[in-house]
Amino acid sequence: MNKKDTDRFKKVLLKQLEELEQKVEGPNEHLNAANDYFPDPTDRASAESDRNFDIRVRDRERRLIIKVKEALQRIEDGGFGICEDCGEPIDMKRLEARPVTTLCIECKMAREHEEKIRGE
Repeated sequence: MNKKDTDRFKKVLLKQLEELEQKVEGPNEHLNAANDYFPDPTDRASAESDRNFDIRVRDRERRLIIKVKEALQRIEDGGFGICEDCGEPIDMKRLEARPVTTLCIECKMAREHEEKIRGE
């Protein structure tokens, strides 16, 4: 991978990081159950379901922030775009689709197959 490619991925990752951090750090008053009073159990259940969904989304975004920061560190260290399992370069199309990836498609499929066999 050349410097032009890594600079492009760095720019994409920095933009993604900024957007994710804004979402995670954004207003979250709606996540506080104490602010809501619903005499109807159905309304209360619906609000709780929505709140749980929002919490799961924020948690997923926090985990993605960690992955983006790790990818940026790999760019700095020179390991970006190299499969952590086999050491081969990761296909550019795969990196464009998921720049935080650490595995080439073959190794990713092998891991998923192993997980399926183990029932994970």
